Amino acid sequence: MATKKTVSASEPETAVKPKTTKTAAKPKATAAKPKTVKKTVKTTKTEEKKKILFVASEATPFIATGGLAEVIGSLSTALAKTGKFDVRVVIPLFSDIKKEYKDKFSYMGNIYVHLAWRNQYCGVFSYVKDGVTFYFIDNEFYFKRPGCYGYYDDGERFAFFSRSVLEIMPFLNFYPDVMHCHDWQAALAAIYLKTNYCFREEYQFIRALFTIHNIEYQGQYSMDLLCDLFDIHGSYRYLVEYNNCINLMKGAIECCERFSTVSPRYAQEIKDPYFAHGLDKIIRNNEFKLTGILNGIDDVGYSCEHDEHLFANFSAEDFSNKAICKKELQDMLNLPQKPDTPIIAMVTRLVSHKGLDLVTNIIEELLKDDIQFIVLGTGDSHFERYFCDLTKRYPDKFSANIVFNGDLSRKIYSGSDIFLMPSKSEPCGLSQMIACRYGTIPVVRETGGLYDSIKPLVNGYTFANYNAHDMLYVIREAVSAYKNKEEWTKLMKRAATTDFSWSHSAKEYENLYFDMLK
Repeated sequence: MATKKTVSASEPETAVKPKTTKTAAKPKATAAKPKTVKKTVKTTKTEEKKKILFVASEATPFIATGGLAEVIGSLSTALAKTGKFDVRVVIPLFSDIKKEYKDKFSYMGNIYVHLAWRNQYCGVFSYVKDGVTFYFIDNEFYFKRPGCYGYYDDGERFAFFSRSVLEIMPFLNFYPDVMHCHDWQAALAAIYLKTNYCFREEYQFIRALFTIHNIEYQGQYSMDLLCDLFDIHGSYRYLVEYNNCINLMKGAIECCERFSTVSPRYAQEIKDPYFAHGLDKIIRNNEFKLTGILNGIDDVGYSCEHDEHLFANFSAEDFSNKAICKKELQDMLNLPQKPDTPIIAMVTRLVSHKGLDLVTNIIEELLKDDIQFIVLGTGDSHFERYFCDLTKRYPDKFSANIVFNGDLSRKIYSGSDIFLMPSKSEPCGLSQMIACRYGTIPVVRETGGLYDSIKPLVNGYTFANYNAHDMLYVIREAVSAYKNKEEWTKLMKRAATTDFSWSHSAKEYENLYFDMLK
């Protein structure tokens, strides 16, 4: 209760200051005038900060299942560092959030949230990190479960979460200038803002931005659930209805002022039925609102000079210790220690759209060459079994590691020579950027963020057609180039010094926010 009072008490204080300034301005000359003016400038500066609220289902360092969490954690921090924004993030209080952080959260209070016929408890916790205020929505019925997704009632869970985001704004006395929603789990926040809440005065000037991280996952449900589960009135049915079902991503695209994707190339690709998973017509109808901004990575966390996971640290100026990383990696994975044999690596989910059907098509032909191949990841059982079988048949050349292991991934990034990423589609991709940071040269297919981030012979190798032998040709081209140590070292340096930091991407989001607020 005390916290709630303090938050409420800040409003009158802000309201008083303009009056004081006005009164102080009337006298022609007073001793107090300089002081008053100084205070007024400070207040104006604070008030000029634009308020941004990120709405997402996960964020680093608290909980992560993929690239979305890294974007939320890194982009919010990069924007806060500009000094132009008051950045806040709201995510569910999942039970799997790291205890080291959970113990430091501050309880702010609770409210009750209406969702159709339900009236559910909503606790609010907060934590400040790197200039960003994080809020956590607590409801044990919905969020005290292992993991984040994959439950039969995910629609209801994230409807409650999205509704809570709108309901806590008066509680926090925080109404953002831009509410930035990410993926289908947060799509309903944008939909509610422009439907159920659009007649409330304090919500009318909030702009909504919706970012698509992967268009494959759209939040599709039966139309029967429109009112009873999602609490959307029948008069708004047209916003979310698509192909005779509820499509939450479609609804967010229709409702928001702008929407974006995580790379410029992907923004173009999703207008095409091949990439759009059925939403291409909606994308084309709304393309005047569409922007593509390439994700960045945490260039401090992924640093060959300071990463504690590596067998040895090195730099873009001196790669000599990378040989130690390679030698120790070969030893760790029971591969022969051959310093002049290139290691080709994949750190990926083992699913077909990552291009694994191309890999399985040519891998045995490739293994005839003087190379070693390492795979790390989990996924579809038939890929897991196939790669395990290759390890048995080619123990000196192939190593399958069917596990999710962050420490081993860093050792593979740093100890390998070539990083393979032949995705069928890739909205952005982070692995190719991480590989570059460790001087490991990516071979990628020209799609989505892979096309935007990797340029042939500048910081990697690329191929255009989704074809196994096109890929094999380019891999062999890279292996051949590897033998020319002088030129390969120059390529490694260019890759390792490519700017994949969030500063450039944050600048683009900054421009987008200000454009929305014109």
